[in-house]
Order: sequence, then C-alpha cells, then structure tokens
Amino acid sequence: MQVTEYFHTAILVTNLEKSEYFYGEILGLKKIERVLKFPGIWYEIGKVQIHLIVVAEVPVDRVDEEKWGRNRHLALRVESLENAKEKLLSCGCKFQMSASGRPALFTEDPDGNIIELSE
Repeated sequence: MQVTEYFHTAILVTNLEKSEYFYGEILGLKKIERVLKFPGIWYEIGKVQIHLIVVAEVPVDRVDEEKWGRNRHLALRVESLENAKEKLLSCGCKFQMSASGRPALFTEDPDGNIIELSE
C-alpha cells in the first residue's frame, strides 16, 4: 500500500444548522457540493475536506477537561490568531489558549468537537 495524500476527516454533529453556522460562518470554511444522500455538509480547505455527518448523539470522549489540546481534535492553521480570537469572542465561542505557550488556541463546535487554531 502507498498512501498518496490526506483526503478528509469526518466529524459527527447533531444539529446541522448550528454546525453549518460554526464551520461556515465562524471558521469561514468553503462549503462544497456533496454527493451522498444522508444528512451532512462538506467543506474544503486546499486539497483536504471536512465532512460533517449528522447523528442522533455525539459520543463524549474527552480525557482532559483542563487542557483541551490533550484530547482528540482537528487542527487548522489560521493567518492571524488574534483575528481568530476576536471572531470567537464576538460569536460567544469558548476557547483555551495552548498550554504550551505557542501561538495556538482550542475551541469547540456546538457538539463539543475540539478544533485547534494555530498560527
């Protein structure tokens, strides 16, 4: 086997409308056409996609409530961490700065999926 590129990550969500607002409006991701029939939305960042898949309940599996970065998370690079913080604050989103001191923060989507934003 030879893996040639990273293609997509699937994220489970319970409320497509709230998730679409978070990923599309707050994070500013580009929505793309979706070819499957079950409920969901696809986004694209460069050559990589994020697939939101609607489920009845998202399992909670955090192992560290104090340091969100030590849990399962998706990491995205941002142009300006300061602008990202301002956007999250203006939208009422919770976040934690990286405990390592590097320019990164951790936020969560409406279902508690953790997203790292780093500069």
